[in-house]
Amino acid sequence: MQFLLKVFWMGAGLAAALVEVPALAQTLAVTPPPADVAVINQLAGEVTYSAGGPAAKAQAFMRVRQGDRYTIPAGASLRILYLSNARQETWRGPGALRIGAVGSEAVAGRPFEVMTLPVAVSQKIARLPDMVQGARLGGVTVRGGGGGRPPGPVPAAVSEAQATYKVLRSQSSADDVTPELYLLSVLQEYGYSEEMGPLADEIFRRQPGSPEARELAQWAKSRATAAR
Repeated sequence: MQFLLKVFWMGAGLAAALVEVPALAQTLAVTPPPADVAVINQLAGEVTYSAGGPAAKAQAFMRVRQGDRYTIPAGASLRILYLSNARQETWRGPGALRIGAVGSEAVAGRPFEVMTLPVAVSQKIARLPDMVQGARLGGVTVRGGGGGRPPGPVPAAVSEAQATYKVLRSQSSADDVTPELYLLSVLQEYGYSEEMGPLADEIFRRQPGSPEARELAQWAKSRATAAR
């Protein structure tokens, strides 16, 4: 009798475990990873970030995830562009911040400057990490296969981007290459490789000390040269 009871309770425990395992798997499956909510469009100095683990060095043009914490030492600076609402924050060290969905939470210090860019700008800047990766791999064409200027009239999107660039350039600081990066993204998307040369020169001139900016500018320059 005792043997039969033991077998019964073992079977009941196994059944309960089999029920709990799918439920646990379902819980783990529906937990999404942190969302990419912003892009670093300018960085200077040894800025670090952490997603709950060991701190790592931040890089210009990298994606920023909600919940990440950034630490900015004295003499360093960080500029973040949120993608959903085009909120741009400039931070100068010493300071620390935590990334939110549409803006940063100050942990130490406060943002030096906050401004709102046109949403169209943030949508194009969102492509920066892919452009940088493409530059490292030798270049990726998103639209169109050839170099130079595509035949036919200039698309309205390109003309609008050129007009927006002039406005952004008049409102931006001398070392801010966001206007150039925005227009570069549009020209690359529509295959206007030849026009990317002057923007590459501007990026070189405005941020000569940024390895990431230099890498992207060299790629743009090579695309423009190949298109001639």
